[in-house]
Amino acid sequence: MAKAASSAAAAGGRGPAHHRTRLLLLLLVAIAASASTAGFLLRGALRDPCDARGDSAALTAAGSPLGFMRSKLVLLVSHELSLSGGPLLLMELAFLLTNAGSQVVWITNQRSEETNDVTYSLEHRMLKHGVQVLPARGQDAVDTALKADLVILNTAVAGKWLDPVLKDHVPEVLPKILWWIHEMRGHYFKLEYVKHLPFVAGAMIDSHITAEYWKNRTSDRLKIQMPQTYVVHLGNSKELMEVAEDNVARRVLREHVRESLGVRNDDLMFAIINSVSRGKGQDLFLQAFYQSLQLIQQQKLKVPTMHAVVVGSDMNAQTKFETQLRDFVVKNAIHDRVHFVNKTLAVAPYLAAIDVLVQNSQARGECFGRITIEAMAFKLPVLGTAAGGTTEIVLDGTTGLLHPAGKDGVAPLAENIVRLASDAELRVSMGKKGYDRVKERFMEHHMAERIAAVLKEVLQKSRQRSRS
Repeated sequence: MAKAASSAAAAGGRGPAHHRTRLLLLLLVAIAASASTAGFLLRGALRDPCDARGDSAALTAAGSPLGFMRSKLVLLVSHELSLSGGPLLLMELAFLLTNAGSQVVWITNQRSEETNDVTYSLEHRMLKHGVQVLPARGQDAVDTALKADLVILNTAVAGKWLDPVLKDHVPEVLPKILWWIHEMRGHYFKLEYVKHLPFVAGAMIDSHITAEYWKNRTSDRLKIQMPQTYVVHLGNSKELMEVAEDNVARRVLREHVRESLGVRNDDLMFAIINSVSRGKGQDLFLQAFYQSLQLIQQQKLKVPTMHAVVVGSDMNAQTKFETQLRDFVVKNAIHDRVHFVNKTLAVAPYLAAIDVLVQNSQARGECFGRITIEAMAFKLPVLGTAAGGTTEIVLDGTTGLLHPAGKDGVAPLAENIVRLASDAELRVSMGKKGYDRVKERFMEHHMAERIAAVLKEVLQKSRQRSRS
């Protein structure tokens, strides 16, 4: 796609016209994020999809860690195609592979029979990036699996695709399967999903805690063994980091989002950014926020006016849980302090607008929690549950504060909210250290390097097994 270049741009710099154009794009992202569920389909929404194909040669020439995947055929099998974390992570991997010169084919196993705008839009974006999309069933799917150099199953539920589709060919394909697992919830531990797990080339899991959990549960409950397991922490995209590190862009987004919510610039915003569900802990967050307001009043503390933002709402679904959240707000008369925002993938505007991220996933916590490292990129302190992958990201007392999961965590979370609300220097210090931690280990190139090491080993094992 042709681009007009100013004299500054032609000289390798960024002129005023470039910045004005970029800020307009950012503003459009903010508007779309506040008004639409899927206005922008990936976190890297500012990237021109027309550029994606042209990036391939440049990335490979620059020594991309995935350069060895050039010309390899990779089949990606997702249990669904939606706005949830698992499918979006697989899409990011698909784009990394196409940029490295791989031939990538995508299959969605559980596809809605109804017309789905989100599914259509995501598939359209993949096609623009050079990813071929096939029906989950049929001879094309079987032939692709047999010809592929590598098959990646995404999430435990994707295992249900193997037997109904491949049938007698399952043993031929198992040696070249890498199983990417993101789940921490117990109901995924069903033999019908993961019975082939011991026989695949390897499993890739997002955190050490989750890997250990799967190892113990599969052995104790299902009486099967995990294959060779690789832990790969995720990384922030270049596009998100560009916004996070652009002071002018952040200011524009902050002002726009706050104005749309009726929040003043000097007010403090604590936000939870997840799909609204009991497992994500929005109910306990609002309870803790309400308790923090009471503590401030009781202790007569002088702090800025505080707001709680729940990003990930979906009133169209009319779930009992969401209704309970809104009833709690009305009952406790905090409707002027609590804001519900429709679920969106354009998280950058909200990360630019808030002061603290709350990661309140319950039970075993998040497998990893991508939003946590995204918030840290924006120099935000994180208040997280001491569970799951969050404990491998947030350094308690350094880049944020941790609290217990469950009802026992409500009071500590309220105290942590008050602590950060009362100490601007602590917020800044934790945010800066969180940013430094992201730059050190949670960037896209870190993720690409880690995945590249796994793919090399899995491909080598697959070749050895096929020869034997």
